[in-house]
Amino acid sequence: MFLGFFPKIPYPAFMDPQTSRRRIPATMATQHPDNAGKPYWSNKPFISTAKEVEECFRSYSDLDCQEYMWDWEGKFVDEAVVDRLYLKHYDYFAAQPLGKERFLTFRVPNIKREGQARLARAFAGILSASYSAQQMKLYSPPLFEVIHPMTGSAEELIVLQKKFHETAKFQQKLLGTKLKPLYLNILPLIEGTGTLLKSRKILEKYTAFMTRFTGKRPGLIRPFIARSDPALDGGFLAAVLSAKAALSEYYLFQKTTGIRVAPMIGAGSLRFRGGLSPDTVDEFIKTYPGIRTVTVQSSFRYDHPLDKVQKAIAQLNQKLGSLDPIIFSTREMAEISRLDKIFVGHYRNTVEKSASFINGLAQYIPSRRERLQHTGHFGYSRRLGQAGLVLPRAITFTAIFYSVGIPPELIGLGRGLRDCHKEGLLPLLDKLYPELREVIREIGRYLNRENLEILAARFEHLQLVKSGVEYIESYLGEKLGPKTSEDFIHRNYTSNVVQNRLRGVSPEEDIVHAALTRHSLG
Repeated sequence: MFLGFFPKIPYPAFMDPQTSRRRIPATMATQHPDNAGKPYWSNKPFISTAKEVEECFRSYSDLDCQEYMWDWEGKFVDEAVVDRLYLKHYDYFAAQPLGKERFLTFRVPNIKREGQARLARAFAGILSASYSAQQMKLYSPPLFEVIHPMTGSAEELIVLQKKFHETAKFQQKLLGTKLKPLYLNILPLIEGTGTLLKSRKILEKYTAFMTRFTGKRPGLIRPFIARSDPALDGGFLAAVLSAKAALSEYYLFQKTTGIRVAPMIGAGSLRFRGGLSPDTVDEFIKTYPGIRTVTVQSSFRYDHPLDKVQKAIAQLNQKLGSLDPIIFSTREMAEISRLDKIFVGHYRNTVEKSASFINGLAQYIPSRRERLQHTGHFGYSRRLGQAGLVLPRAITFTAIFYSVGIPPELIGLGRGLRDCHKEGLLPLLDKLYPELREVIREIGRYLNRENLEILAARFEHLQLVKSGVEYIESYLGEKLGPKTSEDFIHRNYTSNVVQNRLRGVSPEEDIVHAALTRHSLG
């Protein structure tokens, strides 16, 4: 393992947006529905599609988020977002142009897994935004990047690029103009732990295609590391290690090809989903050195005091990219793969047996956005081990376990640590993730031991979590449990959740109170 010392090449703001010399936004506000409380600009926690244009603008103007993710995947969408922003806030975007200083990035449907009609509408939105910008004498193109979710191969990115290029050429012919972009900057969002470990190959194959397709080698690529769905798929620790390995792979790709990378990571506030909140900025930057862009999700923005949020975003805008990346050796990558198999195996062994427990509580987790019918990561014909298990999406999954006082980070963790001890891998783990012990202590504050005893007596699979907690405590040399008065209040709400559920009463009110106390729904 060595630090990747690369020359600090600046990214000026006023350059061709599709080259390596454009500005790289540090903070991307997203529409992830993980907020427990209401936005500072609203009187209720539910955010309708009609309010998302306002949310987008406020993310720029109030919070100084430099980018906003406009989500076309699995939810209702306002397709006139750019026109609405321009018409209502013309002076702002004349001074802070979309595509130069502020960025609006569509997350389009996966090219293989969702209907093509929504993809075509997203393409039309990107191209019509350029037309609107030209008509209003604003910077063009305002939109030129898309996020492709659940990327499993370079072929998916290639098909997406070809389809957009064909659409753009047709639009030029139809309108009699030379609108840009003709090609997209595609941000491959890679979501499985196994895929993350091999993701350099995806970049190599895709950039080779783009060199042939456009006649020019790409100057920049922004690979997007998922943290939420890899945790749902393989557990907390496997997701962390896979993200670290992916970062290493991307900077090795940069070193060997000369194509600059600006890696992104999607992180929620709770550590199972990433662990980025206004309270953890320094820890997060240290855990993932080399990250250039982070998602600032709803709970980050809305479950903390506004001034605290603004200061944390300013800190991210200033500090991201300040630490040199770490590149792992071939041997270290093999060891990470070995650790991944250990922790994924124990996590899945528990979750495979938990479907009735999980889905029985899912109905009580409150909705925070308008979503289409969607079964989540496993629902796209994803299999968990051999069970073919369908689970709720990651936010709901995380909320369920936190609401009963069993942080999902603990699932499979203790048994994985035990196996690492037996195989002499704990020193390696400490080297790869030196913050782990302190992170577990923080997670452990939300453990409700009494609930774990009650539920383990009723659900056999939770006996595995109980025995795992015992090993975690021996690993740390201390007991897990509440430490502060706020922690004890959270424990009390989670006790209410379990007791109400056992007596057939809706626990939703206490679920919300617990979420407000921990500053995130899930």
